[in-house]
Amino acid sequence: MAAESTKRLGVIIVNFRTARLVEQCLASLDGEVDPERDVTVVVDNASNDGSAEAIERTITERGWNGWARLVRSPLNGGFSAGNNVGIRSIEAASYLLLNSDTIVRPGALAEMLGALELHKDVGLLGPRLEWPDGTPQESVFRPHTAMSEFIRAANTGPITALLDRYVVARPAQPSPVDFAWTSFACVLIRRSVFDQIGLLDEGYFMYYEDADFCRRAVAAGHRTLHWPAARVVHLRGGSGPVKELSAARKRRPTYFYAARNRYFARAHGAAGAWAANLAWCAGRGISLAREILGGKPTHVCAREATDIWTNALHPLRPAAPVREAAP
Repeated sequence: MAAESTKRLGVIIVNFRTARLVEQCLASLDGEVDPERDVTVVVDNASNDGSAEAIERTITERGWNGWARLVRSPLNGGFSAGNNVGIRSIEAASYLLLNSDTIVRPGALAEMLGALELHKDVGLLGPRLEWPDGTPQESVFRPHTAMSEFIRAANTGPITALLDRYVVARPAQPSPVDFAWTSFACVLIRRSVFDQIGLLDEGYFMYYEDADFCRRAVAAGHRTLHWPAARVVHLRGGSGPVKELSAARKRRPTYFYAARNRYFARAHGAAGAWAANLAWCAGRGISLAREILGGKPTHVCAREATDIWTNALHPLRPAAPVREAAP
């Protein structure tokens, strides 16, 4: 942690070639953060495309210097590594990890900070994520398990209904509720959580690091609370290509599957990672039969049946820096 006076809140935004999104996100924070008590750090993950310079100019031109600054990472170590650079640069009582593709609704920060102050036993707090028109997004999740992988691959209504308690994504919640994990597109975390369990695992390049961090926090006794009164727009997929590729059923980057196997190995052991992959294959057998016999379109991404085995023999192998991928 940096040697500076302790702030109430440290906001961390990771940039990788998303200058316009970052500027839009910063604009939504203007007037919401308190320059006397809060600080925002934009971590540039070695974009090398001029976006860091553009963000710095915007911060100066818009007069945001009093509460925002840019920090440069020497390499693109991924989402966890970028956030850790920002966290280490600030002394704060709590930290808001905020995607570059988010827009903070008026009052959302005050709502989240108030909730954290009210609930002293809560270590992580997630807002309601939504689309620009206010339609809610899935923001609360159950743990990933071998059974959830079977359900996901089978993609069959009766199976999903029968095994509903294992489905990872939960419907939008209208009132506060504890959760297993939340999307780190926006999450408020007490510093005491980091002090106890450490920072984000830099063995993940991107994806699954949020589920893993929440798992560790819950195991250490920290409540994780969904607070829907705080609303944050999430332009899903703006900070990385995986959502777009998944929607188009195209091949996802290798780092997605490496992160997936790392998560299962950390949460359930090496045997658990293999069990998850075998469960996915069993479920895929069901959906493939439906596609062949019923002429239904595929729901899996290109080469997913082989890509799920990425790093299967060494699932805890740390992620290598990636220079041409988001974030």
